[in-house]
Amino acid sequence: MGEHPVTFELSPSGVDRETDARAGVLHTPHGDVETPAFMPVGTQGTVKMLTSRQVRAAGARALLANTYHLMLRPGEDAVAEVGGLHRFMAWDGPILTDSGGFQVYSLARLNKITDEGVHFQSHVDGESILLTPRRSMDVQMALGADIALAFDDCPPYPWEPADLAASVERTICWAERSRRAHTKNDQALFGIVQGGVDPELRRRCAEALVALDFAGYAIGGVSVGEGPQLLRAGIRASVPYLPEGKIRYLMGVGPPEDMLDAIAAGIDLFDCVIPTRNARGACAFTFAGKVRLKNAVHARDERPLEAGCACETCQNYTRAALRHWYLAGEVTASILVSLHNIHMFTTLMQRARNAILAGEFAAFREKFLRDSARGRKQEH
Repeated sequence: MGEHPVTFELSPSGVDRETDARAGVLHTPHGDVETPAFMPVGTQGTVKMLTSRQVRAAGARALLANTYHLMLRPGEDAVAEVGGLHRFMAWDGPILTDSGGFQVYSLARLNKITDEGVHFQSHVDGESILLTPRRSMDVQMALGADIALAFDDCPPYPWEPADLAASVERTICWAERSRRAHTKNDQALFGIVQGGVDPELRRRCAEALVALDFAGYAIGGVSVGEGPQLLRAGIRASVPYLPEGKIRYLMGVGPPEDMLDAIAAGIDLFDCVIPTRNARGACAFTFAGKVRLKNAVHARDERPLEAGCACETCQNYTRAALRHWYLAGEVTASILVSLHNIHMFTTLMQRARNAILAGEFAAFREKFLRDSARGRKQEH
């Protein structure tokens, strides 16, 4: 079916000897990304609270932007006319756009699903919008990201068996329609595996998508309220049917412990709003667990968020100052902790990669989980 503009290459000795964790390189038109990797989310074409330069300084090498929201405003044509999403976001690295399928789940109260597509009532102005596989492809091709995603049906948890089966068949049909509609030669297209935690449905969906020869494969329909145990089950029901030579991307999963579990199962790429969302809620991530900065214990705390951290926040600011700014309503605190959280997530991915290449990932993961658990006890 032709060569893809985005490819994945496993590194030499890139598979851990005790787990299914793997290290590789994602090659894209806007540069390479070493994996495992975390992508900050730029829903409206920007990562909340941060400039693209700050996001780059925090260690991120690829970003995700939201098709549905950018379609509504400013509109894909407006983005295309000013030079495409890279110019619009002032980001020269790889960009991935989701398909709009997640909004089928997150905005369920405002939509109706049919086999044709999804009828949305815009949350911006109430306008009626029909998002189909072709429309999703047209929007994503106009935005011009390196990677687009096939349109899919992401059902909420709990799943009724008949509804879940129908969702998988719809996802496969929409993937075929997306594949036909996608004609941008310098943009890769990934398929999205659905199926809840039903092993047979996950197999059915994955095998159908692999037959369509997508450039990479995402695992969707997780982190939709099912909890960590079922999340792991959904991942492990999908990975065995995906090609070893193509990227495996887990959508919307961001807690560090969940990412490490997923890496152990063979996942390469992640995105999530957790680093910036938690920062706006006065919560920082560290290798010793979460730091809740509004707690009184930090009122006169001269320490940085994390000793030895190279981010701008930890190099210059104390926990006491950050706590004060949160309590005073100063946005500076959210900016600085967003910067730190993204740096922590990208550092976690770098350390996981190094551990995989050294054949020590299982020990690395266990130590992180132990240290995080100890930190939770101390914080409370």
